Amino acid sequence: MALETLPPPAQEAHAAHPGESFVRHYIFSLDHKMIGMQYLFVTLFMGMVGGTLAMLMRLHLGWPDKGYLDPGTYLAAATMHGTVMIFFFLTSILTGAFGNFLIPLMIGAPDMAFPALNMLSFWTFVPSVLVLLASFFVPGGPAGNGWTSYPPLSAVPAASPGSGLGQTLWLIAILIMMTSSLFGSLNFLTTIINMRARGLSMGRLPLTIWGIFITAILALLSFPVLMAALAMLLLDRVGGTSFFVPSGLVIGGNPVPHSGGEALMWQHLFWFFGHPEVYILILTPMGIISDVISTFARKPIFGYKAMILSLAAIGFLSFLVWGHHMFVSGMNPVLGATFTISTMIIAIPSAIKTFNWLTTLWQARIRFSTALLFAIAFVSLFVTGGLSGIFLAASPVDIYFHDTYFVIAHFHFVMAAAALFAIFAGTYYWFPKMFGRMMNERLGKIHFFFTFLGIYATFFPMHFLGTHGMSRRLYTPNFYPFLGTVQPLDVFISISAFMLGAAQLLFMYNFFSSAVAGPKADRNPWEANTLEWTADSPPPHGNWPTPPVVYRWPYDYSVPGAPEDYIPQTVPALPAYAAGGAGGGKAGA
Repeated sequence: MALETLPPPAQEAHAAHPGESFVRHYIFSLDHKMIGMQYLFVTLFMGMVGGTLAMLMRLHLGWPDKGYLDPGTYLAAATMHGTVMIFFFLTSILTGAFGNFLIPLMIGAPDMAFPALNMLSFWTFVPSVLVLLASFFVPGGPAGNGWTSYPPLSAVPAASPGSGLGQTLWLIAILIMMTSSLFGSLNFLTTIINMRARGLSMGRLPLTIWGIFITAILALLSFPVLMAALAMLLLDRVGGTSFFVPSGLVIGGNPVPHSGGEALMWQHLFWFFGHPEVYILILTPMGIISDVISTFARKPIFGYKAMILSLAAIGFLSFLVWGHHMFVSGMNPVLGATFTISTMIIAIPSAIKTFNWLTTLWQARIRFSTALLFAIAFVSLFVTGGLSGIFLAASPVDIYFHDTYFVIAHFHFVMAAAALFAIFAGTYYWFPKMFGRMMNERLGKIHFFFTFLGIYATFFPMHFLGTHGMSRRLYTPNFYPFLGTVQPLDVFISISAFMLGAAQLLFMYNFFSSAVAGPKADRNPWEANTLEWTADSPPPHGNWPTPPVVYRWPYDYSVPGAPEDYIPQTVPALPAYAAGGAGGGKAGA
């Protein structure tokens, strides 16, 4: 069968440019791979910033009598830790780094649909990072009202020590970052819909691409809501408006000249974005984990269509559950019961995915690579966090646990740690394709061991702190006599957190040393099926000399009668193992 090629204009647009300058190639690049690497290095730096803030918080909470942080500095550290990790690390590395690098390679395209918009997306992200970092150095310090920035504390500059210029810069930084994400999401959707290789129907897409695809839809629908709220809050601070500042507010004995605002409206707008954001952070990881597990289990992913439908169901239901963050806000009990039910229902597609991963692993010929270890641990973390989420979904229970360390434990398991483990799994898995070199597997497994233990030792005891009534963002538990007995547990958590942080130094060493001097990688070191493994490692500009043609789905592993236990998507069906190819064909029919 003759290979289909792109029309001449597209070929010319994505042709290699041997005379490309250093600035064009490494700084203002139009190549999706270089842009993905730019995102990767910036977000890894922001991850180190967020992790350092976490270590400072744990140093103080473990030994509060030492006075390492004053109350204002502690609240600023807590606020910026959450902000950096959620917006500038987890969200941005999953979409900006993995999304940019993988989408064209996994769908057989030479580049993104809009390379210039892709470049603009990154160079819009960079100012948001700089503005946020600048807030650490302004008078009054960075924002200190929590990563949710509830008004009126965040709306009135005199309301708290963390409501000065740093809070204004916080709002501007998030607005710019979300603009960048919208550019990327539009590009992702257009590329996936319009630039798939010949034969690659939507029913033959890898689940990583499905996760990114649905994530982009969620971002396009939810980010503008928060952007509008951010703009209104910014106007309340500097323009004299009263969107979120109620009348009759008195701060420091002085009446605030605002009237008619509704502080609760911010919570509705924020959490209407906030809960889809939770799944923006977890749907792409779910896709990554599916591909890693299938590859190293040497088995087709179980329930491919059910996995896609469950991804879509989670995305849809994520817009119907935001009220469970607001059970203590005076919500009508009938409305609270509605949000309880919708929150419980979202556990069903999540459970489908969990059982499908476990079934894929059942009786498999498993290759225990570092990437697979992180993928299996992801399932453990997701289930642990999901089980505590069932408690928080019930409004009578949540009213007690709200804003306690029980909630911190829950979302660090189900969102933060689970997404982090998927990032590690994806990094160890695609590192050979990114850099053309292999990471050290022995160091990777040591990194996994201490990270897995560190996560559970750090966050699982926080459930017990929550049941004791310890509030999140509490400067010191010694302030309340009834929390006097939990201080030894805080010390244990802090020591565990330091072990967790030290393990990440091992990862950074492995990452950078392998990128420079690791063993050269083959084109397909994991014997995987998806299209990126048919390109060179690392891929050249344009990815392939000739566009690939797809004949099957991406999960033809261990097909009876096949000469190997994997069949790449570019291999036509042969009589000896036509059943496997036909199975893939049915998936995309």
